[in-house]
Amino acid sequence: MSGILYIVLVGFVAGIIARLVSPGPNNPSGFLLTTVLGIGGAFVATFIGQAIGHYGPNQGAGFITATLGALIVLFIWNRLVARRMISDQGRR
Repeated sequence: MSGILYIVLVGFVAGIIARLVSPGPNNPSGFLLTTVLGIGGAFVATFIGQAIGHYGPNQGAGFITATLGALIVLFIWNRLVARRMISDQGRR
């Protein structure tokens, strides 16, 4: 149970830092979306790290790389909103 709490906490903090570094009107907001942003970033960072051989098969991304992964996820989110593939109604 403490492992899940750790993932949520790291994901939330990584999501907050990613949103602060990349501010914009179409950022996901709220506790849940910020946490999902950070956790998604950790998954992206783990996948890329394992693909290039930086992490082993049983290793995951650390806090800094989770934040970098969250920035990648946020960049993709912003590009999809800019192309109107994701609606941004109510966010202006």
